[in-house]
Formats: sequence, C-alpha cells, structure tokens
Amino acid sequence: MQLVDDVVAMKDDITEWRRTLHADPELLFDVHNTAAFVADKLKSFGCDEVVTGIGRTGVVGIIHGRPGSNGPAIGLRADMDALPINEITGAPWASRTPGKMHACGHDGHTAMLLGAARHLTETRNFSGTVAVIFQPAEEGGGGGREMVNDGMMDRFGITKVFGMHNLPGLPVGQFAIRKGPIMAATDIFDITVTGRGGHAAMPHQTIDPIVATSQIVTSLQSISSRNANPLESVVVSVTKFLGGSAYNVIPETVELAGTVRTLSPEMRDMTETRINEIASGIAAAHGCKAEVKYLRNYPVTFNHADETDFAADVAASVAGEQGIEREQPPTMGGEDFSFMLEARPGAFIFMGNGDTASLHHPAYDFNDDAIPVGVSYWVKLAEKALAA
Repeated sequence: MQLVDDVVAMKDDITEWRRTLHADPELLFDVHNTAAFVADKLKSFGCDEVVTGIGRTGVVGIIHGRPGSNGPAIGLRADMDALPINEITGAPWASRTPGKMHACGHDGHTAMLLGAARHLTETRNFSGTVAVIFQPAEEGGGGGREMVNDGMMDRFGITKVFGMHNLPGLPVGQFAIRKGPIMAATDIFDITVTGRGGHAAMPHQTIDPIVATSQIVTSLQSISSRNANPLESVVVSVTKFLGGSAYNVIPETVELAGTVRTLSPEMRDMTETRINEIASGIAAAHGCKAEVKYLRNYPVTFNHADETDFAADVAASVAGEQGIEREQPPTMGGEDFSFMLEARPGAFIFMGNGDTASLHHPAYDFNDDAIPVGVSYWVKLAEKALAA
C-alpha cells in the first residue's frame, strides 16, 4: 500500500469531520448544515474560490496549481446527503435526528474529499486546476443533474470528472472499476388500472381490475426473460400493488408502481415500450383501461475508456496492481454521477469498505480505516492528471 504520508497524518482530523457529519444527517437538497461545514473547511484550507448554491445547495472549491502553471481543470466529486432511515449502529457518533442517517457513506465521501482538498491546497503539486465538487441530493433527487444544469462544467472549465463510492464487502485497501456501464439507469413507473367496481359476491356485474392487474404483474416479468437479449441485463420490479379497502367490494381502480434497471439505451427503450404494451393490452383484454406513467430517472453510469484506465492505474499506485479489479461486474443500483459523466469524460470507481453492513441498511457505518486509502487516491489522481 503506497499511501500519501501527509494524508495518513491527517486521518484523525478527517475521521473527526466524518463523524461530525454522520451525527447531523440531512436529506436531498436540504443539506444546509453540511454545505456550510464544507464551505467553511474549504475556506480555512485556503481554496482560491469557494462557491455555494450550485445546483441549489452544492458547493465547489477551486484549487489552482503551482504559481505560474497552466493546465486544464478536473473535477473530483463527493455526495453529501443522507437517507430517511432510523440508525441502529449505537455508535457514539450515531445520528442525532430520528428517521435520518448516513446509511450510504456520503459522510465518508465528503470527509475524504475535504482531506484531499486540504492536502492539495497546502502542496499545490500540480499544473492546472482542481475543482472539488460537493453534491446534494444523490439519493433520488438528481443533485448531479442540477449542478450540471446550473452550468458548473462550463463555469469552472472542467474537462474531466471523477467520482468514488465505498463498497461493503470489498476489503479496505482495494478498488474496483470497469469500462462502460458500471451502474444502471434507474427508471420508475406507475400504472393505474380502471375497471368497474361492485359487490364481490356478484363479480359478473363488475369489471375486476384486481384480476387484470395481477396478470399485468406476472406478464411484466416476461420482459427480461422473453424480450431482452439474454446477454443484456434488465430488471423490472413491481414494488407497490394498491387496491381495495373491504373484503366484499371489488374496487374501481388498482395502482401498481415499480422500478426498471437497464445498462444500455436499447434495453431502456425496449422496456419502456413493452411496459406500455403489456399494461394496455392485458387491461383491454379484461375490459379495463390502463394508464401508464413512465419516468426516466438516472441514466446509466458509463465510464469512459481512457479515463477508466487512468483511474485504475492511479488506484494501482495506491493499492498495488493486486488491489485493483479492472473488470468489476456492473451493479443494477443507480448513481446520479451519471449526469456528470454525460457532460464530461470521466470515471467512477468503487473503494473497499470492508466487512460491514450493506449500503442503505440501518446498521451500516462508513469504515474510517478506509479514509487514508480514499484520500490518497484523490490526491494521486489530481497530481497525475495535472502533472507538469
């Protein structure tokens, strides 16, 4: 393991920042305390510029390289928001707010990027500019999209952008990455099936939407098994089925909702089309009507080839070649860093969190032993990307 010495010396400070953030979790765009904490730290480090309010509550710190040097700007991104979960870790730094907790490690991501910002401002051993990006609302709010739409890339001249996320189950000190799709597009759908309600003892006088909707649920599963290329990944999960309020009443309407996960534009288009066709066709066959609302949420997180090779080489310089998996299988989870990768070339990498509870679990906690690894990766990436 080739960690940066100054980073190792900062571990206690960064751990304290991480635990402070963990105790005060905030959701979506309502990350005012977290953003203020980040902005204050960046100013105290001596960042050349600290800009708040990008993408509503995002923060960007600008760090120029050695005096007189010229070069491009790269972006390093961390996410700041927490999840609506009750924490059960019992840690001294556990959430002080019931119903909110850092169950995905964004507190660790933010603290590590702050540590990298401190080192980079103190050393400035690079030619060009580093933009440290602290994003709100990754957990379903599309904060990455909002920051891009706010003109962040053009405003700061960012030419490439990189992201990192911890991964439980991957040992501390190891990294994993792949070219192309590394995380899925995350779409959602709502289906309302309308029939004719009536007495459950006289079903022949009704048009039963529950029977029709049940067949829709079953048939949606044929999309991945019969419509998708067997070599492509498609997930269609129905997660809500709402209908009826009494034992002896056939309801007028039934509502379905769920999520779709795909790794290619072709599979995404096909799945949306088939959901509409299946819902409408089966409803019609039963004398019902189906209204489908399909929302395209986060796009595929797609790693660009050259930047992926570069990020993997940087990870190898920290963890050794044995510490980087360059062909990590993609996950069907989603990430709104995808919007930044649509705007600029870059790469998203996983960093080991060790044998901990899984992400989005009430017993999860970021592993502070991973801090020097993640910060060393950020520092080396910036210095190598912007070498004189």
